[in-house]
Amino acid sequence: MDTTIEQAQLRFSITVTFLVGATSVAIGLLLHSQSIAFDGFYSLVDVVLTTGSLAVSRLITHDGSRRFQFGYWHLEPLVVVLNATVLTITCAYAAITAIHDLSIGGHEIRFGVGAGWAALMGVLSMAMALALRRRARTLGSALLELDAKGWFIGASISLAVLVGFGIAAVIRGGSLDHWTPYIDSSVLLLLTIALLPLPLGSLWHAMREVLQLAPDALDSHVRSVMQGIVGERGYLDFASYVAKMGRMRFIDIHILLPPDAELGTIASVDEVRAEIAARLGGDIRAEWLNIMFTSHRGWM
Repeated sequence: MDTTIEQAQLRFSITVTFLVGATSVAIGLLLHSQSIAFDGFYSLVDVVLTTGSLAVSRLITHDGSRRFQFGYWHLEPLVVVLNATVLTITCAYAAITAIHDLSIGGHEIRFGVGAGWAALMGVLSMAMALALRRRARTLGSALLELDAKGWFIGASISLAVLVGFGIAAVIRGGSLDHWTPYIDSSVLLLLTIALLPLPLGSLWHAMREVLQLAPDALDSHVRSVMQGIVGERGYLDFASYVAKMGRMRFIDIHILLPPDAELGTIASVDEVRAEIAARLGGDIRAEWLNIMFTSHRGWM
């Protein structure tokens, strides 16, 4: 599988993320804004995670080794689990920080400059998220999909900060002015609560692959194809086992025949396998498809 385009996208994302993250941290510290600083810190953490994704993207193009004889496909869901876990912990830590700041009375920040930076970062991050998401769907890349979610989270943080700063600008100097120290931390707390489902969703889907839970859609498709094959060719029964790791599909099919059945030549057996593979669809280069014939149910 060629992952050249995927790797180029990840490298570009790493470069932009680092520049945005470092700048946001600096501006957040300068303005005493927890929300902007968190946005930057989140981006810097994402740089490390995306670098790991890039390394995995390179590895899965290799055929494997003596130690990893099935290849490196299992590393893709593992790196997604790691990335999603770190992002979840980052959000949770930010929420705890915001709660602590609210409990001690909040803090004052310079809203004008912060609003301008939040607007700029919101537009940039959303553009990156949409571009990466479109590319992820085209390539079928879980790594790019997770990176796109990271950018979307960053965009959401920036735009929510912008809304919070706008509210602060409206109420400043009025009867509600005493609430302005709480706005920055309140925005951060609401953001982390709202955004937590994104990394948690990625974590759940990746854990299903790590635990090798059979994907319902793939299992149903394989069973439907094999029920048709068994009916058409008069086989006694079949058993199928499926799993998915990253972009790799693992499919084992066992077909039961009578003890006196004759399959014919090896070429004719391979024709049956080719027909099953064609009906299953997919890319034979990016899946493990094993089709076996037996007359003993114990081998199934």
